[in-house]
Amino acid sequence: MPEGKLEFFKPSLNTKMKLKYVESHIHAGFPSPAFDYLEKELDLNEYLIKHPSSTFLAKVTGDSMIKANLKDGDLLIIDKAKEPKTGDTVVAVVEGEFTVKKLRIEKGRYYLVPENDNYKPIEVTNDTEIWGVVIKAIISL
Repeated sequence: MPEGKLEFFKPSLNTKMKLKYVESHIHAGFPSPAFDYLEKELDLNEYLIKHPSSTFLAKVTGDSMIKANLKDGDLLIIDKAKEPKTGDTVVAVVEGEFTVKKLRIEKGRYYLVPENDNYKPIEVTNDTEIWGVVIKAIISL
């Protein structure tokens, strides 16, 4: 499958999206009998989006980030206000196309590193723009 493109969306913050939330660690073992009494509400907009005016959503296409568990149809939450640093998953513009990669900074040089051995790292040049930092991802299991 080719590397693909990203499809962008602006999050709608006009309504609250409150879901039931368990404010306890979820263990993969025997459930606690007190589990039924731990419910609270969590607004997904407040939890997922820290900088509304600089936050965008994008759907992943392609397979260049499969080792990072990002697959076709997964949703990225991208914050353009966050300063990118080495190790961050970033969205960049390379040759006029958006791509998602890990950022690696090494000896003053910047690289966009795929999480798939079938692709090679891309050195960031003056023609490349680090567009935003992926702060969260909603993935399909």
